[in-house]
Amino acid sequence: MSTEKKFDVVVIGGGPGGYVAAIRCAQLGLKTACIDAFTGKDNKASLGGTCLNVGCIPSKALLESSHHYEQLNHGLDNHGITVTGLKMDVAAMIKNKDEIVARLTGGISGLFKANKVTSFHGKGKLLAGKQVEITSGKDKSIISADSVILATGSRPIDIPSAPVDNKNIVDSTGALNFKKTPKTLGVIGAGVIGLELGSVWNRLGSDVILLEAQDEFLPAADKKIAAEAMRQFKKQGLDIKMSARVTKATPKGKKVVVNYEDATGEHSIELDKLIVSVGRCPNTDNLFAPEAPIELDERGFIEVDEIWQTSQPGVYAIGDLIRGPMLAHKASEEGIAVAEVIYGEEPQINYDVIPSVIYTQPEIAWVGQTEQHLKSTGEKIKIGSFPFSASGRAQALGDTTGLVKIIASKETDQILGVHIIGPQASELLAEAVLAMEYSASSEDLALTIHAHPTLSEALHEAALAVDNRAIHIPNK
Repeated sequence: MSTEKKFDVVVIGGGPGGYVAAIRCAQLGLKTACIDAFTGKDNKASLGGTCLNVGCIPSKALLESSHHYEQLNHGLDNHGITVTGLKMDVAAMIKNKDEIVARLTGGISGLFKANKVTSFHGKGKLLAGKQVEITSGKDKSIISADSVILATGSRPIDIPSAPVDNKNIVDSTGALNFKKTPKTLGVIGAGVIGLELGSVWNRLGSDVILLEAQDEFLPAADKKIAAEAMRQFKKQGLDIKMSARVTKATPKGKKVVVNYEDATGEHSIELDKLIVSVGRCPNTDNLFAPEAPIELDERGFIEVDEIWQTSQPGVYAIGDLIRGPMLAHKASEEGIAVAEVIYGEEPQINYDVIPSVIYTQPEIAWVGQTEQHLKSTGEKIKIGSFPFSASGRAQALGDTTGLVKIIASKETDQILGVHIIGPQASELLAEAVLAMEYSASSEDLALTIHAHPTLSEALHEAALAVDNRAIHIPNK
């Protein structure tokens, strides 16, 4: 075992929280090292963590490819476009996805070099005295730092009833690399990841069934948005079964037999592939030695204070390791904030305006509170909504599904939540996030001039509708 020189900051984890934290530390003049164990294609080190390698980026690449295929297949008739001889080359689609990942992960390596971040490939483990052990194969080394940032992210949750074998039963990573479109596909879990992956293969021709154990569909979303989403997904052919608990999944040759229970009794189905997508848990296994204990909460997340410091002074934790939504952009913002804390600044993160997006078709995006939550707290609210069917730009696009819903305080008119389902919802939400960051009122948004014709006019009209002033739909 060898000992390396000391750093100002050592970051364990090279995902969207860790690599961003490392770059920001280096920008501030701190001598920084980043340790990451992720191995990508051809067993080569690959920065970017789950998000860039097997999560956010590759799944969006497949969603985009499959959406293009679906549009060409039966979505452009109204535009006078007919395609004959259409075929899908799954191998080429996967190759495109892999090339996108390689470009972006390679880009992080370039940013590390440009910012003089020292990169180590291996598994990092916190020791006493803010020393960090790096294990790479049979080799071990130790480095030390004044401050350590833990940013090892999360991993898919395993369930005993459906053990992943990466053949017939796969996790979200395996679902990104099918060699051909399965004729029948099951997904355990109808959350964000399950819906996105189910959508990809449904568009390419799979018969998809989603088995969700919960009674409520998309409980984190506004109920009106969730109801519209369910209607659209069923219209697309996704078979979503709620209150369906999988009791056993058994490989059978090249197929898998799934047994589940719901309100109507016990059922058994035979599928080509099964995706297990029931959530994620923090990667804290073997992250710290017994002599350097870090306090965890009852769910296994690392406890931190208001500056993201753990129970060990000078040791911080961010991203999926701590409570809050498991989102790449949350992790990145926390990475920047912790770097600035270490440097001596006083950064802030407004956790009330973290955007959430589901990249299905239609897209679903929201920020702030839902109507059901606000009513449960007794908050007096007023609501305005506007359907994309009344949008000139949406009509021209031939995509009029969904709506924009704005919730504001009845007393102050401050915007408390914005919920969108429809075309380019992920991009439209940014305006709402900015408005809420500045504590804007619905009147502020209503007074903001929006270009015509644009999809963003739907936000403008929804803001007008809050006070019954919408122009292009009847008011209450």
